[in-house]
Amino acid sequence: MSRQPDSQDLVCGIVAGAVTADVVYRDEEVVAFLDHRPVFKGHVLVCPVTHVDSLTELPADLILPLFAVVQRVAVAVVDALGAQGSFTAINTVVSQSVPHLHVHVVPRTKGDGLRGFFWPRTRYAPGEQSAYAARLRAALSAPPVPQDG
Repeated sequence: MSRQPDSQDLVCGIVAGAVTADVVYRDEEVVAFLDHRPVFKGHVLVCPVTHVDSLTELPADLILPLFAVVQRVAVAVVDALGAQGSFTAINTVVSQSVPHLHVHVVPRTKGDGLRGFFWPRTRYAPGEQSAYAARLRAALSAPPVPQDG
């Protein structure tokens, strides 16, 4: 949910200047800073300046500004750090250690030791995949729920 800054929220603290961070980008809508526990050096967190709990609550008018900066950071980790690419990820509630939307942009280089996704893979039982697809198509065909902004 979008709301006023949360005094317990690390990102809101960085935005307010109460928490020190190595900010690499800042404008009126987006802030990007180095993760203090990086997967690899140069790991950046890109966040909306306005408090938003998670991706599912991101107002539509912040999608483009946020992801434009995510894209710029993905280019910057290659250009500035010599990475060959990047891994970009968002946790939404589960495994979201900070209650403020943040997009991870992690520099990657072939042979860096990071293997695929961080969770085990599974398989669908026969016929199960099409049932999941049908459930998702039905949910996606419903009109979107308006978001407060």
